[in-house]
Amino acid sequence: MDRFADMQMFVRIVETGNISAAAERLQVAKSAVSRRLAELEGRLGAQLLHRTTRRLNLTDSGRAYFERAQTILADLDEAEAAVSQAQAALKGRLRVALPLSFGLLHLTRPIKDFMALHPEVEFDLDFNDRQIDLMQEGFDLAIRIANLPDSSLIARRLAPIRHLVSASPEYLQKHGMPIRPQELSQHVCLAYSNLANPGVWQYRTPDGTPGSVQVPVKLKANNGDFLYQAALAGQGLILHPTFYLREALHSGKLVAVLNDHVWPEINAYAVYPPTRHLSSRVRALVDFLAQRFDGEPEWDR
Repeated sequence: MDRFADMQMFVRIVETGNISAAAERLQVAKSAVSRRLAELEGRLGAQLLHRTTRRLNLTDSGRAYFERAQTILADLDEAEAAVSQAQAALKGRLRVALPLSFGLLHLTRPIKDFMALHPEVEFDLDFNDRQIDLMQEGFDLAIRIANLPDSSLIARRLAPIRHLVSASPEYLQKHGMPIRPQELSQHVCLAYSNLANPGVWQYRTPDGTPGSVQVPVKLKANNGDFLYQAALAGQGLILHPTFYLREALHSGKLVAVLNDHVWPEINAYAVYPPTRHLSSRVRALVDFLAQRFDGEPEWDR
């Protein structure tokens, strides 16, 4: 009877949400996982999971066991890592979820440099703007750009993400330069559809007064690059993060509009699951990124 293997098996079931996915992650037969789960519940004398045709839900006993099992397994990993790290470099796999555009524009070089420092670390990168479930989908870390809601995840701030309204010179020559936020309601606007209210643009005036304007959205998309290219082509105004805009603003391909106003500012975070002992690989990468992005972001200089 391997109690640690039972703990690992149960934690994988909870993290993946079903027995089939846990069996695939553990590389064993589904029937073996089902049998081990039944044996574990029999040995503990408690039902750990409510089984339905669609999903598994933790019982109160199962939740308590899961939390303790997570802690014990993390302690075991940390104890082994503490010994091995004294003798060897960082190694192993890091599965990281990255926002598509920010990842391509501003995380390619940092990850390349981290790999040069730690050549035995393997990366599995997922570029996607959707908000993945770290634990259920088996990710070690995610980079998120958002005002983070309260959650069980741990977040470390990496950099501020500021926004500007901009348009091409051709668009402004044809439609005029807005001088007040409310004038944006008379313009053609391009909006990022992953926002809660894509057509409502919020701002603060130069004296700090908050406000918002409902803009007419001609084009809505869930990809910032597409909207950026549409703005370059003169199709409308965009409210976009400055990490997209620096080169186009410097070259004159885009012109900042109402840049004495403060448009939304959110943050980029490194987000990871709450374990008592953070994996040495995750800790090293988070520390590396925090140091790389320390201070004013290069795209805002």
